[in-house]
Amino acid sequence: MNDRLGHQDALVYVMVMMSAVDKVISDKELARIGRLVRFLPIFDGFDEEKLIPLSRECGALIAGAEGLDITLEVIREALPAELHDTAYALAVEIAAADHRIRNEEIRLLQLLRDRLGLDKLTCAAIERGAIARFRKI
Repeated sequence: MNDRLGHQDALVYVMVMMSAVDKVISDKELARIGRLVRFLPIFDGFDEEKLIPLSRECGALIAGAEGLDITLEVIREALPAELHDTAYALAVEIAAADHRIRNEEIRLLQLLRDRLGLDKLTCAAIERGAIARFRKI
């Protein structure tokens, strides 16, 4: 594992962690990660070839002793404060990809919010935006 992650790598970690938290990484979640990395300006210049190695790195870190806590800390250390809400938004995006938010995903969102020091109003706005984007009629 890298000694210090870059901010793009940390954002990928957030998405992988959210995808893996329920022990099942769905095809929809993986496809969403790929689309977000290709589409979002925050990933401009990101080498997509790094996605699989980063995913494996993140998975190995999570699987270790106190893995979730350590992974959250690595992410927090790698992200400047102005990207904390971006990280939360990406986590919500992945959680919502399969149109169901599981208890494990809710708990991880709470842990991420707390670790990144985000206020509840900001998080609620991000979550509400995801509800609007993923709504089915």
